[in-house]
Amino acid sequence: MNFMENKIFTKLVAEAKALGAFKANIIEAGDIITDRAFRGMCESNACGVYGKCWMCPPYVGEIDELMARVGKYDYALVYQTVTELEDSFDFEGMIEAKKKSYPLAQSLRKAFDDVHFEKVLHLGAGGCGVCEVCSKRTNEPCRFPELAMPSLEAYGINVSELAKASGMKYINGQNTVTYFGAVLFSLRDGE
Repeated sequence: MNFMENKIFTKLVAEAKALGAFKANIIEAGDIITDRAFRGMCESNACGVYGKCWMCPPYVGEIDELMARVGKYDYALVYQTVTELEDSFDFEGMIEAKKKSYPLAQSLRKAFDDVHFEKVLHLGAGGCGVCEVCSKRTNEPCRFPELAMPSLEAYGINVSELAKASGMKYINGQNTVTYFGAVLFSLRDGE
C-alpha cells in the first residue's frame, strides 16, 4: 500500500465512523468470499422481498455474474451498524435498526463521489431501502436508479466471513442486531 492509498483509506474509514458506523475497515476485495448458495436463501423469500424489489433477486442479475463483478474491484470499505434491542425477539427493533442503516449507506455514497474513484459499487444490508415501497411492486421503472442499492447477499457475499476478513464481529452481543454494508472500489491509475 502506498502513501496515497493509506491517506485515502484512513479518510474513508474515519468518514464512515463519523457518519454513524460502529466500525469500519478497508480490506482487499480479493478477501471477500462469495457463494452462490446465498441466492438460494434469497429464493426462499425469508425476507419477503424476493421478486418485489429491483435491487433484489431475480432482477438484480445472475448470481455468477454478480459474484464475478465483486472480483473486479481492488478494495472494499466494510462498515457495520450495531443497535441494541429490547430482547432477542424484538423484530420491530430489528426493522427500525435496518432502516437506520440506509442513511449511512447513502451518506457514504456522497463521500465516495467526492473522491472520484475509477469504479465504485455500493452494497447494503438486505434490500434497497431507498423507497418505502419499491416501484417493482407496481411494475414501474426504478424511481431512483442512481441511489438504488443491492444487498451484499444478492451478490453472493458471505457476510459472516466478510466480518472476519474486516476484523469485525458478526454478532455484537446479546440483544443487539448488526447490519453490514460495503463499498467496493478501485483507485484510478497512478494513485
